[in-house]
Amino acid sequence: MITLRARGVAAAAILATVCAASPAAASGEVNIYSYRQEVLIRPLLDRFEETTGIKVNVVFAKKGMIQRLKAEGVNSPADVVLTVDAARLIRVKEEGLLQPVRSAKLEADIPAQYRDPEGHWFGLSVRARPIMYNTAKVKPADLSTYQDLADPKWKGRICIRSSSNVYNQSLLAAMIAHMGKDKAEAWAKGLVANFARKPQGGDRDQIRAAAAGECDIAIANTYYLAGMIKGKKDSDKAAAAKMKIFWPNQGGTGAHVNVSGAGVTMSSKNKDNAIKLLEFLAGDEAQRLYADKVNEYPVRAGIPVTKVVAGFGEFKADTLRLATLAKHNAEAVRIADRAGWP
Repeated sequence: MITLRARGVAAAAILATVCAASPAAASGEVNIYSYRQEVLIRPLLDRFEETTGIKVNVVFAKKGMIQRLKAEGVNSPADVVLTVDAARLIRVKEEGLLQPVRSAKLEADIPAQYRDPEGHWFGLSVRARPIMYNTAKVKPADLSTYQDLADPKWKGRICIRSSSNVYNQSLLAAMIAHMGKDKAEAWAKGLVANFARKPQGGDRDQIRAAAAGECDIAIANTYYLAGMIKGKKDSDKAAAAKMKIFWPNQGGTGAHVNVSGAGVTMSSKNKDNAIKLLEFLAGDEAQRLYADKVNEYPVRAGIPVTKVVAGFGEFKADTLRLATLAKHNAEAVRIADRAGWP
């Protein structure tokens, strides 16, 4: 049992040119393909450069990262892939684009359920996906589990984004792992029957809709709510003030969690530096930066979170090994389709 304490193309061309033109400098750099937004990870990478002297080159590629790595093959300049959700990390591994890494530090710092058992990828921050409710519409005593959201009492009251989103695919994959595919499909159909509207937008849009009374409940990752609370938009702050988090399944499997993480590419020309980067990102200083700058939970216990995140309260997290999600992702997509979850 684990308890978490709430606590573009031009750039790629430049990167490829630098790597090809300066082989002598390769020992002093590391090249990243990142799905994560620059504003979120730049403070961590700057600090890594300061402490190690290793230059970090980054290409931010929100779409087409896998296709790009496959097309580049052994000539890819990428040493590290940074992305979100275990399902994406697992897919990069299954495409044969990551190599196994053995690091006593990574194995000691990162709990087993948050890393690939063969060392192809490592979770670096934890992201929780609980229930959020409009305090004027819902009493916490009315809430209990994810499974309960399929009850007809919630008809027309739930907002959630599309099933094409990997966060929801992973949530449904976890439900399959815990309940079996038949019960998970029945749950998905019940959930869809309770939608207040057709899924649209991202997690923040679900929170805004619930705050505006379009629905009573939203399912979203906690860092989105934290970002609204700490952000500059008065409208988002006002919306967030109407919402609270409920941690589901606390008497059973625990709240669904996932990770952002990284792996070392098969094509890496700077493997030692790549491993140093991963070890840094799993270390105390970077874990504090994850908490402070990204509003995610550190992957390790004992690292403090921001005051806003601490205000979400303590919770029991699901201990399901995230590598298990790969076994059920395809079935989760099929179930969502059969359930009519757009």
